[in-house]
Amino acid sequence: MNSYLLFALVVLYLGLLFFIAYFAEKRRSSFWVNNPYVYALSLAVYCSAWTYYGSIGVAANQGLEYMAIYIGPIIIIPSWIYINSKIIRISRVNKISSIADFISLRYGNSRSLSAIIALVCMFAIIPYIGLQIKAISETFHLITETDQTSNMFFDSATYVVLIIALFSSYYGTKYVDASEKRLGIISAIAVESFLKLIFFIILGIFVVYGVFNGFEDIYKQAEKLPDFATKNSFNGLEGGFNWFLLSMLSMSAIFLLPRQFHTAIIENRKEKHIRTAIWLFPLYLLIFNFFVFPIAWGGKILFFGENVNPELYSILIPQKFGNTVISTMVFFGGLSACISMIIISSISLSIMLSNNIIIPYGWLDKFKFSSETDNTKNIVNIRKISIFLLILISFIFYKYYILGKSLFSIGLVSFVLIAQLAPSFFGAIFWRRGTYLGSMTGIIVGVVICYLGLVLPSFSENYHQSNFFNHAFFSFFNIPYLSPIPQIFFWSVLVNGLLFTIISANKVSDYRERNYAEIYVDINDYIQNHENAYIWKGTANVSDIQRILVKFLGEKKTEQALKIFNLKYKITNDSDTADSRFIKFSENLLSGRIGTASAKILIEGVTKEDKISLPEVLKILEESKENISINKQLSEQSSQLLKLSDDLQNANKNLIVKDKQKDDFLDSVAHELRTPLTAIRATSEILLDDEEMPAELKKDFLENIISESDRLSEIINDILYLDKLETGNIPLNIQSFNIIQTFHKSVKPLLHLFEQRSLHHSEVNLLENEIFEYDEPRMIQVFQNILGNALKFTNEQGMIQTKFQKHENQLKISIFNTGKIIPTEDLAYIFEKFYQSKNQNLQKPTGSGLGLAICKKIMLAHGGDILVKNKEIGVTFEIFLPTYISKENDGLITEDNTNKEPEGFNNNSRM
Repeated sequence: MNSYLLFALVVLYLGLLFFIAYFAEKRRSSFWVNNPYVYALSLAVYCSAWTYYGSIGVAANQGLEYMAIYIGPIIIIPSWIYINSKIIRISRVNKISSIADFISLRYGNSRSLSAIIALVCMFAIIPYIGLQIKAISETFHLITETDQTSNMFFDSATYVVLIIALFSSYYGTKYVDASEKRLGIISAIAVESFLKLIFFIILGIFVVYGVFNGFEDIYKQAEKLPDFATKNSFNGLEGGFNWFLLSMLSMSAIFLLPRQFHTAIIENRKEKHIRTAIWLFPLYLLIFNFFVFPIAWGGKILFFGENVNPELYSILIPQKFGNTVISTMVFFGGLSACISMIIISSISLSIMLSNNIIIPYGWLDKFKFSSETDNTKNIVNIRKISIFLLILISFIFYKYYILGKSLFSIGLVSFVLIAQLAPSFFGAIFWRRGTYLGSMTGIIVGVVICYLGLVLPSFSENYHQSNFFNHAFFSFFNIPYLSPIPQIFFWSVLVNGLLFTIISANKVSDYRERNYAEIYVDINDYIQNHENAYIWKGTANVSDIQRILVKFLGEKKTEQALKIFNLKYKITNDSDTADSRFIKFSENLLSGRIGTASAKILIEGVTKEDKISLPEVLKILEESKENISINKQLSEQSSQLLKLSDDLQNANKNLIVKDKQKDDFLDSVAHELRTPLTAIRATSEILLDDEEMPAELKKDFLENIISESDRLSEIINDILYLDKLETGNIPLNIQSFNIIQTFHKSVKPLLHLFEQRSLHHSEVNLLENEIFEYDEPRMIQVFQNILGNALKFTNEQGMIQTKFQKHENQLKISIFNTGKIIPTEDLAYIFEKFYQSKNQNLQKPTGSGLGLAICKKIMLAHGGDILVKNKEIGVTFEIFLPTYISKENDGLITEDNTNKEPEGFNNNSRM
């Protein structure tokens, strides 16, 4: 491919990333902001060029060793639900913005320790960034089939790296507070992670099914190669130890790599997103590595006897078969892997370089006398320059130190260096006795061992790894069957951990270390009132601290922050004395901008702190913990009392409503009973007084008496029937019936009424099987109640439609009628016994007002339900009947069958 065309495509691709970052920042939609999948995909920044190219080289040269780098994280990631949750809580309450701040804060908020950790991270990661630049340059020249040049101005990687530096410095420094979430960057990284996986899968499918005839074909051909058997086994116990130690190394890396700490902890928006990450991220790693073996051994088969770099098989294989599209896709997948690593690593390192080295050791005094605008501008510029500086040093490193090195070897050296933080890191969150001196000593000695055993042999032509163990003293520690990386990892971390433990156990912590130890280890106890757990004793004025805050936050934000603090702790503005809570609150406000150590130094400059003995610290902490526990209990009891009070108020309101409904109902029933009784009495008196009444007129009067008596009997029967439903004296006779035939029995008596009002009635039968189990007389009663209801409320020449269908293992019968809809406020109460709508067609119901309540109880007794919904031009009743009713329901209609929360209609708004 033409180099200018490929470079143009690279610029276009980087432009796409700019657009995604810009779009996500501007829109801030929930898709980007609160998406656990975006968070989980951003964690795949772990899969750098090392994964995309280096793993294939290791699989080809060293066999199964490549798997250890992914098996370790896959095994340990489920523990994030506890460990990372704890780290996230600690980081949030302390406004932590980097792993250097996280560790140093625990050991007394030491400026020197944070600087050492920042330096270790930079020494470890700068060569790693250089590897990404190397991968971009080599693959670019491989795709374009051009020669690499020593002149950086003619090297395409120079300009790609420059664009990446611009992107990182712009979006990585949008917020002066380093603990803020960088939505644009994380969104772009998530998209890159998705693309690089898709491109790698396409490559794998091409190799397995396009070049070979499946996995079996590759295996059969690969097993003929002379080194296949040895490279695809653990080589006994010795090889197993190497593999185990590499797995342990990768386990530590998934916690300690600055880019992983940044994406997993600093950029975490919701703690619950971890639940998605603990299954999606391991799945991502497994899918990624599924095709590493076939690509590696497919490359060995195709290039057997040729002098090619196995790390580049992913591009060489499609090139060999003239498939430019797939080779270009692989290039962009690798480019995505490199870019995401460079961006996140440079941002996280720039935060440490600025907050833990440059600001505390050079700019703090200047900040004290500058305005908020100048300080903000200076902090942002320091970070931008830091990003450029770090990427520039990485580029120089690539050009002059690692051109001939493999991706895998340099990557592992970086992992071992970063692993020196492990004892202090895990000790911080699980062990109260850890001290600053133990942490500092362990890290320094561990790094020295790494330097002598790995760094010098890797980058010095005059020094070899064997020289380290040839020394009379160190030769005793040489383990012959361990390869250099596992060997140095084992001894460095062991010595580091032992020194950390022994020194910490034999040295008494100062009060500040012990204070943070309690907060870190028992963060769940202090999460709500973490400022109360901070111990400080001395003299401090709010006005003095406020002046410092204004220098970094400005007048407006400082006032807002103080207002929030005063409201939280119910403090008035009368007193100028600052307590420990305000000291901690102020340090947190500054920490995101200048780091925890610098924040501490600035606040100390305007306060006078008294020394506190360790026993006093422990006593205060114990009291604080007790107070927090008591406050928590009181809060819980208060919440329960408030809930009970609300429940009582609601119950009282419901009783008032029910009582009114009962009075209205009884008034309605009394009216309905009085009407036929009055008619019967008046007609009877006329018959009694007029003995000479004509026979025909007497017959009409007697028929009127019988009709009114029937109506009176119907009202009384409904009341008695509902009473029996409530007391459970009505049995269900469950048998198999044809539901369509049952419906026809129900509708037949009403057909002449439909004709009188010119109503159109239709049926839609979508059932394959019409036989169901139910009590037929009860179902007829339900149908006639609903149809009678529809008849009353359907307009002249309106429509009534009944539809039968299966719905989620239930029979669903929908009865729709045109006409007046049900008032929205009635929908929640319409099936209740005593409810009357305030918006009826008639002032008083024409029936007993119990029909829908009876229908609801009958359907619930069948194990079904009845609901109602408003449509645009009418109302639909939906009747649900189970396809099978157990014999347990073949019994009485009881209150137990009818105590579910009613949904839908009421019984008097349409009856």
